[in-house]
Amino acid sequence: MAVKGLGQVDQKYDGSKLNIAIIHARWNSTIISALVDGAIAKLKEFGVQEANIYVETVPGSFELPYATRKLYQKKLKEGVVLDAIIPIGVLIKGSTMHFEYICDSTTNALMRLNETMDIPIIFGVLTCLTEEQAELRAGLKPGMHNHGEDWGAAAVEMAVKYNC
Repeated sequence: MAVKGLGQVDQKYDGSKLNIAIIHARWNSTIISALVDGAIAKLKEFGVQEANIYVETVPGSFELPYATRKLYQKKLKEGVVLDAIIPIGVLIKGSTMHFEYICDSTTNALMRLNETMDIPIIFGVLTCLTEEQAELRAGLKPGMHNHGEDWGAAAVEMAVKYNC
């Protein structure tokens, strides 16, 4: 199984003026923590100031779309305009259809938010068949790649390129 990341970023983007939020589920907390840490590390690598990285939690991945929109509105009321949001969740297949329903509905709802909110909403939801797959994608196994880093890089690139 090949687990690769974003690959080479096309240029070094300056994220020093960006406000970026991460909203993450609490299910599968070990994997989530690694992904969130990876995203934050990459945001900082691109110059995003720690004070401009906002992190909040929700119970599970199904709650991510609603919370993403509400977090954006909350920050606006506080006078903070977010340039991108990274919803992070981990869905691992079990023995029922629940996995398929949550994956499909969460994916579609997050995609729609890109259009309705008009800011980059980075798809930071792992949809894995096994816990081991999720651990690999969170960089928790030696030599594997943390996809949270990709999501942090994508947030900066999308915010710099497309937020006017």
